[in-house]
Amino acid sequence: MTTSSDRKTDGRPSLGTATGQRIPVPRRERKPAMAALAVLLIVGGALISAYLVMASGQRVPVISIAQQVAAGQRIPASALREVQVSSTGGLDYIPWGDRAKVTQTFATVTLVKGALLTNGMISTGSSVAKGTVVVGLALKPGQLPAGGLQPGDRVALYAVSSQGGQSGTQSGTVLAPVATVYDVVQPGQNDIQADQVAVSVTVPVDQAPEVTQASSAGAVAVALLPAGEKAPQTPPRQTAPRQSTTPSAGESPGNPPASPRDRSTGNP
Repeated sequence: MTTSSDRKTDGRPSLGTATGQRIPVPRRERKPAMAALAVLLIVGGALISAYLVMASGQRVPVISIAQQVAAGQRIPASALREVQVSSTGGLDYIPWGDRAKVTQTFATVTLVKGALLTNGMISTGSSVAKGTVVVGLALKPGQLPAGGLQPGDRVALYAVSSQGGQSGTQSGTVLAPVATVYDVVQPGQNDIQADQVAVSVTVPVDQAPEVTQASSAGAVAVALLPAGEKAPQTPPRQTAPRQSTTPSAGESPGNPPASPRDRSTGNP
């Protein structure tokens, strides 16, 4: 029979459960620096998040484009509207308070509807070259390329026959060998008729009178020019000399002139 003394001496250590003793646990080493860093990261992240939330709610009024403005065209007040954007956008948007100054500038690029205006899109000088003027044309299908025109295109202007026939210029005459498209307004925009495209072109001053006369009669056609090319000048039309209708000596006004044979024979 095994006694209690035998159980204590059987070679296995006693865990001391009977006396209430516990196994010793290694003491943890405290690191105050790591704890402080963790607290700083937590607090810093919370502050950054709060700043972003507050900044996203700060919006400022800037200028947006309400209607298309061609490159080189003076920017009208009707083409500007106010929109609110975030102040953290980082772009050089023009404030709405500067709209009066903007109306005194010119577009350096074509401004499309909905674009936010920046300082790089405007200039204080006009892009219309010295010695040229801007002429407006109202064109119907067949008077311009089927693919349409864009500001900056190089074109030639030709005279065509008009319905009224009052253009005063021979059909096929080159009105302007080289012109530049200044602006294009599609049908339905700015009260333009549904069957017309309004095209503004720059032409030399000396060609403007003939172009405007043909334009007023609707007798202008536009041809798109390849790069570096221009339309040849139309040579003047050769007209046959008019025959005199004044009767010569010996001829009565009411009778045709007699042939040489009739004159020799004396036959009437």
